[in-house]
Amino acid sequence: MNRGIYEAAAGMIVQETNLDVVANNLANVDTTGYKRRVSANADFSALMDGIEKVSEDAETKITTVLPADMPFKGRKIIGSFALATVFSEDVMDTSPGVVKTTESPLDMAIDGPGFFSVADGEGNTFYTREGNFVLDNNGNIVTPNGMSLQGEGGNLSVGNATHVEVNRTGQIIADGEAVGRVSVFNFENPTYLRHEARNLLTPTEQSGEPEAVANVRIWSGALEMSNVSVVEEMVRMIEAQRVYEGASKALMTHDEQTSKLITSFSRG
Repeated sequence: MNRGIYEAAAGMIVQETNLDVVANNLANVDTTGYKRRVSANADFSALMDGIEKVSEDAETKITTVLPADMPFKGRKIIGSFALATVFSEDVMDTSPGVVKTTESPLDMAIDGPGFFSVADGEGNTFYTREGNFVLDNNGNIVTPNGMSLQGEGGNLSVGNATHVEVNRTGQIIADGEAVGRVSVFNFENPTYLRHEARNLLTPTEQSGEPEAVANVRIWSGALEMSNVSVVEEMVRMIEAQRVYEGASKALMTHDEQTSKLITSFSRG
């Protein structure tokens, strides 16, 4: 097996995935509240030099790294070295975006960490920084695609009110009367939240469960914009393309060398 070909091919696959992440960020540069994704790291993944033996209870197999000076007697070699690298995961950059004033009373931007909670008609809850809310035909505060903004008691509704505003603490004021308060949630490790759609997030085991933010601070009549930097993403794209080209050339070189080796053996 030609390990060089595997390593070069794996490097190309890593950069393809990296380019997909960058392209998605660039596609959402104008998406309100969008948080860009970045590659966490590329882990070495495959068999490492090691040994396999049976524990004292004669049941459990134990694998350990094999030192260079360790004798082989009574031990079984299970591998040599890592075949290649793989793209392990991408995570969310939680840094804030620029806040833009809109003067629309139901536009909201969270001042500080946290996420709005929205629910669809099937009882599924999502989290988002996108704060461009509107009223539906029943007076409920919803996202542009119809998901209900959640407050301390569930869906937030202003009924038939003609004047609606949101104060600094997230309290909804309809015709001069407080009708609810916007709920904001945060996570232990929000960077590991999973993107389910363009701007909808769900918890993962790594992110932890949602915890209500006690002191909510809301900017009313304003929206948080995407934190994507076009210049930075273009630099990342160029870097990924250059690495991909290098890995591609390495693969072709290994292929040519292998072909020459096979030819020389066949002639011999």
